Amino acid sequence: MVAPQTADSSSAQEGTAGAVMKPATEPPGPHVTVDPSSAVTGGARSAVIDRREAVALAGHRHDEDTARSGLSDPAASVRATALGSLERLDALADGEVASSLADPDPAVRRRAVELTASRPSVVVAQLLDDPDDSVVEMTAWALGERGEHAAVGALSALASMGSGHGDPLCREAAVAALGAIGEPTGLPAVLAALEDKPAVRRRAAAALAAFDGPAVEAALRRCLEDRDWQVRQVAEDLLAVE
Repeated sequence: MVAPQTADSSSAQEGTAGAVMKPATEPPGPHVTVDPSSAVTGGARSAVIDRREAVALAGHRHDEDTARSGLSDPAASVRATALGSLERLDALADGEVASSLADPDPAVRRRAVELTASRPSVVVAQLLDDPDDSVVEMTAWALGERGEHAAVGALSALASMGSGHGDPLCREAAVAALGAIGEPTGLPAVLAALEDKPAVRRRAAAALAAFDGPAVEAALRRCLEDRDWQVRQVAEDLLAVE
C-alpha cells in the first residue's frame, strides 16, 4: 500500500504518492498534502520555516531537546517534523505518538498514524473515523502493516462501495489492508470490492493473493474479463495464465 506524503522534511519524504500497485510495505498516498505553514504569511511564515528547519536538523545532529521542543510548537508543520526527528533519534515515546493522534491538525495526525505502523501498542483504529480522508487512508495502511486482525470488521465496513467510505482512496487502502492481514473473515469485503472503481478493483484482485479456495479462484477468473487491463494482469499473474 502507499501512504500520503507527510510534512516531515527530515524523513526524506518517506511517504510519497505513487502508482496504483505498490508493495504493502509502503505507506498510501495520492491525497494532496498542503504544508500548514503556507497559510502563514510574511515574517511569521519565515519564523515557522526557520523553526521547522531547526527541528528537522536536530534529528540529524542528535539534538533531542530541540527535536522534542517542536512537539509543542504552534505550527502544525513543525509538530509533524518533530515526530519524524524524534523517530530518527530513536527517542520518540509511544505516549507522544498517541498524544499526536489527537492533534487538531490532520498533517500531524497523519504523521503520527504512519509511525504507529511499527508501534502495535499504540491504539489507532479509532482514526478510521477521522474527518480527514488522508488520515483515514493512512490509518488503514498502518493497520494492514501491523496485521491487526481485530480491525478486520472496521476495515471491511470501510471498504464497502455502498455503505463504506465515500472516498475511493480510503476504500482502496482498506482493501489493501485486508489483503495484508489475510484474515478469512475479510474475504467477503475483498470480493465485493471487485465491483468498485478500477483502482479499488486492482487492489482487490491483488489482495486475493492472501486467500484461497474456490470462491477466490472463481473471482480471479472473472477478473480475467475485467474492463481494466491491470485487473486482468493481476489475475493472470495469480492464476499463472500464460
